[in-house]
Parts: sequence; C-alpha cells; structure tokens
Amino acid sequence: MTGDLISVFTASFVTFFVLIDALGVAPVFASLTAKGDARYRRSMAWRSILVATLIIFGFAFFGAWLLRQLHITIDAFRAAGGALLFLIALDMVFEKRTERRESRADEYLEEHEKLDDVSVFPIGIPMLAGPGSIATAMLFMSEAANWMTQAVVLAAIGLNMLLCLIVFLIASPLVRAMGDSVAGAITRIFGVILAALSVQLLIDGLQGAFATV
Repeated sequence: MTGDLISVFTASFVTFFVLIDALGVAPVFASLTAKGDARYRRSMAWRSILVATLIIFGFAFFGAWLLRQLHITIDAFRAAGGALLFLIALDMVFEKRTERRESRADEYLEEHEKLDDVSVFPIGIPMLAGPGSIATAMLFMSEAANWMTQAVVLAAIGLNMLLCLIVFLIASPLVRAMGDSVAGAITRIFGVILAALSVQLLIDGLQGAFATV
C-alpha cells in the first residue's frame, strides 16, 4: 500500500512539476512585475499561486463529477489528456510555449502601463492553471481508488505550487543566474519527459477503451 502511494505521488509530482514549469514561468513573472517594488512582487507571487491552486484543486475535486455528467469515460479522458499533453510537450521541446508566454506578457505590458494585478491573468490563468494542469488534476483524481490516494495527489500538487511560490519570490536573481540558454535547456528536457508521460497516458487510454468494446 505504501509503495503504491509513493508511486502515485512520484508520478503526479513529476507530471505537475513538468507541466507547471516554474522555472519557465519565472522569467515571465519577473518581466511582468519588474516595474513594481519588492512588496508588489511578493503580493503578486502569493496571489497568483493562490488563484492557480484554487482553480486546480477545484477541478481536481469536481472533475470526476463533471465527467459523469458529460458521460465521458475515464479511458476516453485519459486518451484525450495524453494527446493534449503531447502537444504541450512538443511546444516545450521547440520552445513554442515559452514564445507564447513571452508574447502574452509583452502584449499585457503594452496594454497596461501602470502596476496592475497580474496574479489572475496572465500568471494564475493560463500560465499556471492552464488546460494541461487542469486536465491532469482531473485525470489523477478520477483514477484515485480511495481518499488516501486522492490526498497524495493533492499533496503533490500543493508541493509543486509551494515550489513555484519560492521560485517566484526569488525570480529576479534566479533569472539573472540561469540566463536564457539554461532556461531553454531545462524547458526542453521537461518537454521530453512530458512527451513520454503523455504517450503512456494515450496508450493506457486506448487500451482501456478497446478492452471494454
């Protein structure tokens, strides 16, 4: 039992760590909050993490109910989630995801010259609580056999959000230390890992769907 919980925690933690990609979001967060003082940056860090956590946890808790109302099987959702995550992984490998994040940040800065609340959009949604992380939260919680497994999944998500908060709080010096090349390499590595995870999800979903036919 303990071994199964550790396996679930490891799988969910790694998946969300790659999906949320705190190190990849850090440069965007630093640029969006560069005009503010330290207090403003801390406020945006805390609020963005709170917003993203509430959204992901909300879908984690009520996602299974939503699937039942839509008459969607877990195997179909698993296959669809695998395909979605694979597309995200391709974007990460070819740095398209990073380009979109930076483009979204530049557009926001052009439209908002004063210090606005960036915690909800674009940081909280969709950079942290995006389609991939929401769908994955629903998937892991739907597959959880009991409340202990669900608690482990939620703990993995919570730990990822805590790590993301720490990264945001030290975003400026961290971005200067990493540089663009290191950040790009990390994102590509995460993309390869996510691609492997997504293919496995897709295979499992298709096998489950055809086994019930």
